[in-house]
Amino acid sequence: MDNTAKVSGVYDKGKGALIVVEAQTNDESGRPLFVNRFAAFLRGEGGFGGEPGPAPGNEPPARDPDHLVESPTLPQQALLYRLSGDKNPLHIDPSFAQLGGFDKPILHGLCSYGIVCKAVVDSALGGDVAAVAGYRARFSGVVFPGETIVTSMWEEGGRIVVSARTKERDTPVISNAAITLRD
Repeated sequence: MDNTAKVSGVYDKGKGALIVVEAQTNDESGRPLFVNRFAAFLRGEGGFGGEPGPAPGNEPPARDPDHLVESPTLPQQALLYRLSGDKNPLHIDPSFAQLGGFDKPILHGLCSYGIVCKAVVDSALGGDVAAVAGYRARFSGVVFPGETIVTSMWEEGGRIVVSARTKERDTPVISNAAITLRD
C-alpha cells in the first residue's frame, strides 16, 4: 500500500482559514483504493483575502426529517472514548478545556460523529453497514458529555442527508452531512 497526501485547498473564511488535505491510498500495483479528505478550521487565521471556497452542500430539504433519533451520551463518555487512544486533555481537564474556550471538557468529535453515523445506519438502513458507500460531514459544534445528540435524516435518492444537534442546548453538532448509498 502506498499513501500520498497533499494540501488541496486553503480558503479564507473570514474568522478563520480552512485547510483541506487530500490523502490517496493505492494498492501495491498503484491502483487507487480510496481518497480521504480532511479539513481543519484554523481560528483567527482568516481575513487574508483568499477565495472563500466551495459552499458546504448537503443542505437538508425544507420538510420534516424522514427519521429522527435521540442518542443520549454518558457523563463519563469522554473518559471511555479515551480508550481509543485520543488522550487530548481538552476532553477531561476542565482548566484545559477553558483554555480552548469551552465551559467544560467536550466530547471527542469522532465519538460524536460515530454516534450520529450509528443512528443513521440503525434507523434509516436497518443496521446494514454494507449499504454505505461513503460518509461526508462538517463538524459544526461540540457535545458536552451527558448531552443528547438528536440526529435528523432525509432520504434523498442515493443518499441520506444528515444533521445533528444537542437536545439540551439546541446547538449544531454535525451539519452539511450525507451518507452515500451503494447502488
